[in-house]
Amino acid sequence: MNIHFIGHSAFMLEHGQTRLLIDPFIQGNPQAAVTLQQALDWNVTAVLISHAHGDHWGDTLEFTRGGTPLIATAEIAGYAQQHGATNVTGMNIGGTYRTDWGSVNLTPAWHSSSFPDGTYGGMPTGLIIELGAQRVYFAGDTNLFGDMKLIGDRGLDAAILPIGDHYTMGPEEAARTLDLLRPRVAIPMHYGTFPPLTGDPAVFQREGQARGVDIRIIEPGEHTTL
Repeated sequence: MNIHFIGHSAFMLEHGQTRLLIDPFIQGNPQAAVTLQQALDWNVTAVLISHAHGDHWGDTLEFTRGGTPLIATAEIAGYAQQHGATNVTGMNIGGTYRTDWGSVNLTPAWHSSSFPDGTYGGMPTGLIIELGAQRVYFAGDTNLFGDMKLIGDRGLDAAILPIGDHYTMGPEEAARTLDLLRPRVAIPMHYGTFPPLTGDPAVFQREGQARGVDIRIIEPGEHTTL
């Protein structure tokens, strides 16, 4: 599996012909390594959304109005359908969507969730994604919480974690999650995009490596392979 970092919290997971786009905040994202048109040309397999905030919901409708599947909470799926998305799967925490390329399971995340217009977006979530015999935990926006141990018990090849502080956990707290999640690889996100997001990836890398985890700092436009 290739994990492509688009910028901020936007990623694409790629295995063979499958391309899963997560939290596609591209227009207005000062870190974005691609233009919206370039991203639309990827012909993604599905769009996955962790919660409704603008820096995660982003350009979802640009990708889903043409029939690309959207997988998210029932509230996000319903909102997308009302605004022109034609192929939506609404779920809730604990549920798993299974398809021919793998699966997506929604986990809790401690945060908030509303659309840019103020509409309630349901509970924020993390995502456990199974693709190409690999299991990736995308934490969304969250803090450290004890039930991350249950997520780690499933066996994680990689964890993608926010470290920016202010709106989510900072790098030290994110490193503490590794004691519970126990991934082979951890990738920081959601830092440096806007002034309040001051979390330092070097701190996360130092603290994570001290725990024996392979910490990979990916710049926007780069990718890493599991």
